[in-house]
Amino acid sequence: MSLSHTSSSPNPPPSVPTATLGVPRIGPRRELKTALEAFWSGKIGQEALLETAAGLRVANWARQHAAGIAHIPSNDFSLYDQVLDTAVTVGAIPAAYGWKGGPVSLETYFALARGTEGDVEACAVHGHAHGSTSGLPALEMTKWFDTNYHYLVPEFSRGQEFALASTKIIDEFREAAALGYRTRPVLIGPVTFLKLGKSRDEAFDTLSLLPGLLPVYTEILRRLAAHGADWVQIDEPVLSLDLDDATRAAIASAYGMFARAVPGLKIQLTSYFGALGDNRATALSLPVAGLHLDLARAPGQLDAVLAEAPAGLVLSLGVIDGRNVWRANLPAILDRIEPVAARRGTDHLIVSASCSLLHVPYDLTLETGLDAELKGWLAFAAQKLDELSILGRALAQGRDAVKDELAASAAAAQTRAASARIHNPAVATRLAAVKPEDTRRAHPFSERREAQREALNLPRFPTTTIGSFPQTSEVRKARAAHTRGELDNAGYDAFLRKETADTVRWQDEIGLDVIVHGEFERNDMVQYFGELLDGYAFTRNGWVQSYGSRCVRPPVIFGDVSRPQPMSVEWIAYAQSLTDKPVKGMLTGPVTMLQWSFVRDDILRADVCRQIALALRDEVADLEAAGIRVIQIDEPAIREGLPLRKADWKHYLDWAVESFRLTSSGVRDETQIHTHMCYSEFNDIIDAIGAMDADVISIETSRSKMELLDAFITYRYPNEIGPGVYDIHSPRVPSVAEMVELLEKACQRLAADQIWVNPDCGLKTRKWEEVRPALINLVAAARILREEAAG
Repeated sequence: MSLSHTSSSPNPPPSVPTATLGVPRIGPRRELKTALEAFWSGKIGQEALLETAAGLRVANWARQHAAGIAHIPSNDFSLYDQVLDTAVTVGAIPAAYGWKGGPVSLETYFALARGTEGDVEACAVHGHAHGSTSGLPALEMTKWFDTNYHYLVPEFSRGQEFALASTKIIDEFREAAALGYRTRPVLIGPVTFLKLGKSRDEAFDTLSLLPGLLPVYTEILRRLAAHGADWVQIDEPVLSLDLDDATRAAIASAYGMFARAVPGLKIQLTSYFGALGDNRATALSLPVAGLHLDLARAPGQLDAVLAEAPAGLVLSLGVIDGRNVWRANLPAILDRIEPVAARRGTDHLIVSASCSLLHVPYDLTLETGLDAELKGWLAFAAQKLDELSILGRALAQGRDAVKDELAASAAAAQTRAASARIHNPAVATRLAAVKPEDTRRAHPFSERREAQREALNLPRFPTTTIGSFPQTSEVRKARAAHTRGELDNAGYDAFLRKETADTVRWQDEIGLDVIVHGEFERNDMVQYFGELLDGYAFTRNGWVQSYGSRCVRPPVIFGDVSRPQPMSVEWIAYAQSLTDKPVKGMLTGPVTMLQWSFVRDDILRADVCRQIALALRDEVADLEAAGIRVIQIDEPAIREGLPLRKADWKHYLDWAVESFRLTSSGVRDETQIHTHMCYSEFNDIIDAIGAMDADVISIETSRSKMELLDAFITYRYPNEIGPGVYDIHSPRVPSVAEMVELLEKACQRLAADQIWVNPDCGLKTRKWEEVRPALINLVAAARILREEAAG
């Protein structure tokens, strides 16, 4: 289990082995984002991109080695997404992308990730013109379990054949070895890979492909062993889900085959984001050398595993939270794991992060603007490496060896618990006073709908967008200049007003029916509101990857949440003054404000969500009072917050829906409440979506070709729906015919008077040269549908 490196100290202090399951790959200054976007725009070539990627990998290995991490991962780095990497590795590439076997080109890789505007090999890299309606869509995208990370969904078909099409995992292991780092390669397990994929044939069981997939996995493991790998980490996070007997049998079959094929290779079976639960017996019966437990999310599973684990099994204890930014209480963790070490021996123990550190920012030392007290409560990825090191040394040498570090950890925990800035009595009093009627609209949708139609006077198939418009380099430069003090408040306000006015007038000109103000004043849909709420704190460099080059900077909810003053009313009212058409007020909903933040862990998440809902309820009331007749409360994260086990769903959905309704239910009948959700499977929660009682819901459906609407048919969703017809995560400009085809499919599933026409999501990340023709096509498609309906 030791790590060798050419520069290692000959006599390092003894330590129980420590491990990370993965680390952030974007770089401390988002170097990967910069390189990817420069590559996609043709400013740099493939060699420069790959050089940046290699430099980030080396820096990550070096930092972990310097922190004393014994099990350093390789193949946790990706140019876009680790599930896409797995699909490419095993040759799971749909025929439409033109791959004929052999190594997969970078052009094809990015075509799968982002779509194309023409021939795959010709157009995915440089110099292609925007505005084309040819090309291929990207693979479908959805959330990675209950995180805000998005993965690309593998696409499978009957008769699917697999082959080793990329040696990335082997190449990166060898790359690390050449630098003197003995790494533990990471591979998404075969059962998780197949279960997370999909087929256009709904009756097809993707797990039936396992016999054809396992030989490729076996070849990978054999090659890794031949190149000197002693441990391989295989991630099977599906073990945290409800599984049927067939899936458990598939897992047993796969790992039995691996043990027979590569008997000298140690496999660490890794699951995270929840407890093994009723999959525990399966996991403990497998012929693997190690088993990882997420003890941050599911600390209660440890006793049962200890009671049943084979004596020779190495247990990896995921005690450092890989999904939140709070500094660990190290003495409290030692109280839990010292008895485990005494019972099993340190030779059969690894101290680890609970999951990949991909989900937390890179390094707290980059934050120079946080106040000292709050900063003392936090730990980012780099600090979590240090926490692991302290725990490993304490277990091996005793607490006295790290007494100063443990004292500092305990003091930080005590200071945070006692801080007066965390609790606001007024917030608690208001929350306690909430009544059931505060979470219900005055009248049912059937009555509200008539009032809204009379007030808004919209045509059939009304058109709108989801909210944001392109955040151009000019917008970003103005914001940065204002932040640095180089552009004063008056100058920045004038700039934003011009951007808003130009965008409102353009939407009016092309014929959109419900207009948005463009959100140019907003840096991020969560950050903007969080910065105006009490109880939130923000970082300058606390970036985490959402997908590809898309990075977000989640705020930190450290205390009770309240709204000191209106947050969006001035900008929405200004936009409304420029047009006679309705302008949507745009808010981020309470569940999304919660899910996309690093949330305090000293009170229930449900209570934090209700606090946010009350603050947003005040904003909704102020928008209505300012004459705004349409208000959109986005909840793209409501599905991702769903617990992984069905037994826990009802409790979560009850408080999530209650929070949304607490936000939205204080308005008159004629005020139309919209919500937006994206990249989610809705079948599981369709009853809860109905219970939210929004007047209009807009959803992502273009990549799924309207398949996501099926849930709304079965449920007979009574309210109105905007199925997205423009995939905004791809640079492609869909044609009018494409959009009409999608809308006609929607009309087969829904009544025509239910359907709105809109993009999948906000347009913030797109370019105007893509957005303008796409929205013109969208308006044209809606007009064609109106003519068809009238005829």
